[in-house]
Amino acid sequence: MHFQLNDVTKKLPKHLHKFVVQQPYEEYTPQNQAVWRYVMRINVDYLSKVAHSSYISGLLKTGISTEDIPYMAGMNRILKEIGWAAVSVDGFIPPNAFMEFQAYNVLVIASDMRTINHIEYTPAPDIIHEAAGHAPIIANPEYAEYLRRFGEIGCKAISSAKDFEIYEAIRLLSILKENPNASEKERDAAEAQVAYLQDNMGPLSEMAQIRNLHWWTVEYGLIGSIEDPKIYGAGLLSSIGESAWCMQPEVKKTAYSIAAADINFDITKPQPQLFVIPDFAHLSLVLEQFANKMAIRKGGLSGIQKLIASQNIGTIELSTGIQISGTFTDVIEDENNKPIYFQTTGFTALSNRDKELIGHGVEKHTNGFGSPVGKLKGINIPIENMSPRDLDAYQISEGKNISLEFEGGITVAGDVITGTRDLRGKILLISFENCTVTHKQKVLFTPDLGVYNMAVGEAVVSAYADAADVNSFEDKSAVSETKTHKIKYTAKEKELYRLYEKVRTMREENSVSEEEIAPIFKQLKTEFSKDWLLSLELYEVALQNSLSIQTEIRAYLIVLQQNKQYQKLIENGLNLLAIAAS
Repeated sequence: MHFQLNDVTKKLPKHLHKFVVQQPYEEYTPQNQAVWRYVMRINVDYLSKVAHSSYISGLLKTGISTEDIPYMAGMNRILKEIGWAAVSVDGFIPPNAFMEFQAYNVLVIASDMRTINHIEYTPAPDIIHEAAGHAPIIANPEYAEYLRRFGEIGCKAISSAKDFEIYEAIRLLSILKENPNASEKERDAAEAQVAYLQDNMGPLSEMAQIRNLHWWTVEYGLIGSIEDPKIYGAGLLSSIGESAWCMQPEVKKTAYSIAAADINFDITKPQPQLFVIPDFAHLSLVLEQFANKMAIRKGGLSGIQKLIASQNIGTIELSTGIQISGTFTDVIEDENNKPIYFQTTGFTALSNRDKELIGHGVEKHTNGFGSPVGKLKGINIPIENMSPRDLDAYQISEGKNISLEFEGGITVAGDVITGTRDLRGKILLISFENCTVTHKQKVLFTPDLGVYNMAVGEAVVSAYADAADVNSFEDKSAVSETKTHKIKYTAKEKELYRLYEKVRTMREENSVSEEEIAPIFKQLKTEFSKDWLLSLELYEVALQNSLSIQTEIRAYLIVLQQNKQYQKLIENGLNLLAIAAS
């Protein structure tokens, strides 16, 4: 294994393992550590006033410190107490995989750390967003169950063929925006591609809609009254810029409802509106309302059509409980818009209760699978409800040559070989040889194709993404080839990080003289005059040790404040130190 299993992660299906990476802890620079500490200290101070009460207590429960970027192993030792775990991943992963992790009570944590240039907000998922944003709130049991249930439902949402394109485009854009070595030309091209795809997505798929719900709740949710809401969304909890911005009257606050599923978002900009829930129970209410509209609960013609449009492996379940998993390519409907015949192409597997039927895996059904749906013409009893006596009466028994005409106009004619039943005795499949299947004048199956297996079911009761049995298909999904860029540091940058490490050691040892701090301050002013954060850290050390140089460092910080790019950042840092000193 390339990652450590524990009581929670050992339940993950193997196809999710490939998304997990080793946390690159040794790659975090001393400046990264200082950025983490700054953001967390500012957040804890500010969010204690505006975040949901679960946040501050959740930080303690999940073992997240304001002082150091957390080790994943350390987080997992504490998360297991609330039945969760965390794994490290490389940036954005596909939405269905992300949600499937959630369904197994596993948080995916992007292992990269935002740069100082994006200290207030980063479009790329990073460890501040994931660990300090998501993890604390899951200590609330009601919210944690919502998150798990959301993953369970969300991973069954059917995607469109364009959803993967937009995922890859957003992933690339977020990587380029966070990489200081990327060119402006690269960023502009990636931004233009995302904008083009967002404007040309067509009707939103189930996955796109449930991603919207995830964004407006898990990422950017507010809770309480519209007049005085509190923050619980991880995107807000992890952004010192947006957590303040979102409370301004310019940001429209709307009561959260299922309508949020149709409101798209832009990850590269502050959100112009946010949704407010009265309590965490409301999240589950809206989730169930949305699930009731999904193909997994409605099935029918629209469910099959969604699977055809997705061009990916999906599953339909018939009223008998038989599940057909494969790439759906065709459906025949009657005048009442009900499916009367469906067809897959290529490898197909048949299952019952999410377990593959013996002898009916992809090695058996290599060239697709097609079957009628519905009742027989002129017979009130559906085949699935026929007793052995009924089956004999209608000649549906071994060795009989029969012609079954369905209400939708599908005819199955051939010699009955056998039937397959489930444990309760319900018939799932009828197998024929010398079989011809037709619809009006169109031939759908001929005897030369071999044995015909007819799925039994009066209706399509469910349709959803992926296979019923996770082991039916070889895992052909791939981790994105667009990798998070490893930043290359210059010799000068490495020297700056050496100073960060030196100042950090001074602060932790809490013993430093004027003679030790003065040369660092001098080097900082002459060689790194644009680095405001180390000046702030140096000022803290001087305050901590009551050194007279603190006056000079503070004056220097006031000069740096004239740069609007970090004016507010320095102001917030000075205010925090003043509070700590009082």
